[in-house]
Amino acid sequence: MQKLLILAALAATSAVQPVLAQPAPLANPSVTVQHRDLDLSTEAGAKSLDRRIWRAVVEVCGSAPDYDLQGKNDVRQCRADTRQLASEQAEQVIADAARPQMIRVSSIRK
Repeated sequence: MQKLLILAALAATSAVQPVLAQPAPLANPSVTVQHRDLDLSTEAGAKSLDRRIWRAVVEVCGSAPDYDLQGKNDVRQCRADTRQLASEQAEQVIADAARPQMIRVSSIRK
C-alpha cells in the first residue's frame, strides 16, 4: 500500500512539472525600430521606416492558426491598433528628423 502511494505521488509530480516549467508569455511584447541609418527627410526613407514598423507590428502581435477565428480577429485588431500608435510616433520622428530617436512598438493586446 505504501509503495502504491509513493508511485501515485511520483506520477502526480511528473505530470505537473512540465506545466510549471513553461515560461509565462510577455504581457506587452515590444520591439525597438532603429532608423538612424535612414534619411527621413526623403520619401524613400519614410517608406523604409514604415516597412520596418510593419515588420515590428507583425512580430509583437504574433499570429493565430487558421482555425482560430477569434484569434485571427484579435491579431488583426492588435496589428491595426499597434500600427496606429507606432505610426503616430513615426510621424513625430519624421517631423523631428534632425534629432535621432528610437520608436518603441509595443503590443496593446489585453
